[in-house]
Amino acid sequence: MRNILVTGAAGFIGFHLCKHLLEKDDQVFGVDDLNNYYDVNLKLARLEQLQKQPNFHFYQTSLANREEMTKLFAETKFDIVVNLAAQAGVRYSIKNPHAYIDSNVVGFTNILEGCRHSKVNHLVFASSSSVYGANTKMPFSTHDNVDHPISLYAATKKANELLAHSYSHLYKLPTTGLRFFTVYGPWGRPDMALFMFTKAILAGQPIDVFNQGKMQRDFTYVDDIVAGIVKVMDKLPSPNPQWSGDTPDPSSSNAPYKIYNIGNNQLVELMYFIKVLENCLGKEAKKNMLPMQLGDVPATYADIDDLYKDVGFKPITSIETGIERFVAWYKDYYKV
Repeated sequence: MRNILVTGAAGFIGFHLCKHLLEKDDQVFGVDDLNNYYDVNLKLARLEQLQKQPNFHFYQTSLANREEMTKLFAETKFDIVVNLAAQAGVRYSIKNPHAYIDSNVVGFTNILEGCRHSKVNHLVFASSSSVYGANTKMPFSTHDNVDHPISLYAATKKANELLAHSYSHLYKLPTTGLRFFTVYGPWGRPDMALFMFTKAILAGQPIDVFNQGKMQRDFTYVDDIVAGIVKVMDKLPSPNPQWSGDTPDPSSSNAPYKIYNIGNNQLVELMYFIKVLENCLGKEAKKNMLPMQLGDVPATYADIDDLYKDVGFKPITSIETGIERFVAWYKDYYKV
């Protein structure tokens, strides 16, 4: 039985990962600050599901609280740490930059320090497709340079990768970063398009469609994401013997460090995404066609060849099935 720390345990992906690990009889220690970035009641409802399991242990604290995090790592020996806690959202980072530095940079440093001092076997951490920023070469590859973020959120996620690498190099801490691509599904985040569109369409309100609908996303169903995380948890990164400082590969290192994309490996047009949702809801959306928003990108598309080669990850959920499952959950949860 392993002791696994999952930060952001009451969050969307964190909740689904904890649920999966608890079903496998791991001891799961969840951390979340339950902040009010979105509806806290949804976080509490997720947490309520997890707390029914005797092998789930919850701590309400912020990763940025150094004293609390030091105490947590001192009290329990964790085999694996999965860091999913973060201040999320590209658009919100323009309004509230300090929240991102506190949670995503200061908080992540506290995680790294905890892992270093307690000799954690493996740190798996959430990065984001947002790190690709101004890159236009498709599909996005972890072997490409990502030094041109176009939002503070993306910059903090890139910072996570750099910080993790420094700890892997200095202290031989095995770290694996996962760049998530537009995760959706039941219990999802209310600030994400699928949730907002569903709520608006059911209420007969218009939806905001940015870049005049000319957007493409690599939408990835949450169960596929969890399956990928679980596979990666068991795959310790090792130094790449082929790595060279003359032609440095950003996805690996001469330290125990690795970066993967984790996505559906499929481009979906936003207008098709909306069409599938309309079909599931049996109702047509009123659309506000708007220009591109600051910090946003027109397309994301994941090259997942490395993840398939190393751990056998292959997404299996179609956009049609995923949206149908989300709508069923939404209607049941909100009784609409």
